[in-house]
Amino acid sequence: MMKKFIRRDPQHRDQVPFLQLLPNLVTLSGMCLGLTSIRFAMDGRYDGAALLILLAALMDGLDGLLARRLNATSNFGAELDSLSDFLCFGVAPGLLVYRYFLEPSNNFGWIFVLVFAAACCLRLARFNVMRDENEAQTSHHFLGVPAPAGAMLGLLPLFLALSGIVDLRATPHLVAFWIGLVGLLMISRIKTFSPKAMRIPRALVGLMMFATVAAVGLMFTRIWLLLVTLDLIYLAMLVHGALKARRQGPV
Repeated sequence: MMKKFIRRDPQHRDQVPFLQLLPNLVTLSGMCLGLTSIRFAMDGRYDGAALLILLAALMDGLDGLLARRLNATSNFGAELDSLSDFLCFGVAPGLLVYRYFLEPSNNFGWIFVLVFAAACCLRLARFNVMRDENEAQTSHHFLGVPAPAGAMLGLLPLFLALSGIVDLRATPHLVAFWIGLVGLLMISRIKTFSPKAMRIPRALVGLMMFATVAAVGLMFTRIWLLLVTLDLIYLAMLVHGALKARRQGPV
């Protein structure tokens, strides 16, 4: 009985579908935004630097969504995503806050920038080694403040200044303590909000739609005020979750 041999085209073995590469390309684009944010911060273009970090956060959400939808998840992509997150949400926000608020405090402010960046790095490292457990939990909650949310919280003093509400440059020590606290929240064991677990009561669907319209309007007119509002809402959710967990006690 003769065996049939199927001859494979060697070109196909050396080719990768573009859709399989797309999530990693989005991750690299986000990393470039984080690097450019650092450059903008060094040039004193603080509003542009903050917007680039915000865009990097959107890219971070997009690459994970694409990877899952296109079935293009891989260990390489996960490691690349963590390295990009450390740059965009640990290094870039820390340097931006230092340039805007903490340079007059010299070494004191820099210590808290290092704490913030190190906490982000430790969080991402913990996420990587607990990846399987995290995937099972993220449908309900995150453990600690996620890196993108931590970056947005760390930038709250800058958002307050750019929105004209309050300028904290006269109190750099307060800003330093704030970013140090945010760093601790990132490596904490507090259960924090996950969008996948969000459920909207039917009675509030209409209100949610109007709130979305208002948010889009603020995005193009008072974006810094919008970011302050979102940060305060997230902080309120953190406090509520922490108090609820404390009342329930250890499980």
